[in-house]
Amino acid sequence: MRLNILKIPRTHEGAKARVITSEQALRRTVLSCMLWEGEFYEDGVQIAGRIHELVPKVEAEKVAALAVEARERMKLRHAPLLLVREMARYATHRGFVADTLMRVIQRADELSEFVAIYWAGGRQPLSAQVKKGLAAAFGKFDEYALAKYDRAGAVRLRDVLFLSHARPASEAQAELWKRLAENQLATPDTWEVALSAAGRGEKAEVREAARREVWERLLAERNLGALHASKQLTMFPARRSLCSFFPASIAVPNSTPCVGSSWYG
Repeated sequence: MRLNILKIPRTHEGAKARVITSEQALRRTVLSCMLWEGEFYEDGVQIAGRIHELVPKVEAEKVAALAVEARERMKLRHAPLLLVREMARYATHRGFVADTLMRVIQRADELSEFVAIYWAGGRQPLSAQVKKGLAAAFGKFDEYALAKYDRAGAVRLRDVLFLSHARPASEAQAELWKRLAENQLATPDTWEVALSAAGRGEKAEVREAARREVWERLLAERNLGALHASKQLTMFPARRSLCSFFPASIAVPNSTPCVGSSWYG
């Protein structure tokens, strides 16, 4: 078997490919994937495996910066968590783990998601830097966020709280975390909960009036995102004035006042 063979990098289609650095390869891989979801030429497992191989070949500071960019600029959620998990494996990268993890965790369920990723290859103790980052990230979230994203799964938010040994910054936070540990968080006032509960068991007319009241309250309190607002408009009767669903007290910056335009024409 000959080993003295010139190896030319090629694309998946067989054409000659440009030789790129490990940093460039990692950046291209992370910013162009939805982690563990298959692409045209590769499946999600291969992509995750390449990230695992490339992280130790790239300077720790650059991997940390890439994780932050992926989360804050590209709005990716899982890829940054995997980057930090891979950083935690290597002594050369561990110094950046705590600050990077705290920064890329921007939604409460990412706390438990990270631990699930950390344990993907089997349960093992969390490193000191990981505990530090998780503890710092916990302080970002109020009761609404914790209750909304405390979902049933292999890892619960209370598990992460215990594992990270997070210390409350105030008495109020200590009480909040106590309620989390005891599974006694207040039911979150989300649009899903509020709209489904409004007028439940009542006649159609009463139910519609109750849901309208909830709808206007959520808009006034700015607790309903634009995407959810546009989706939920479809539940109201057709050809009703769209503007009538928005309380007059709500001012939308840089918008044109409603003049009777109708939903569905």
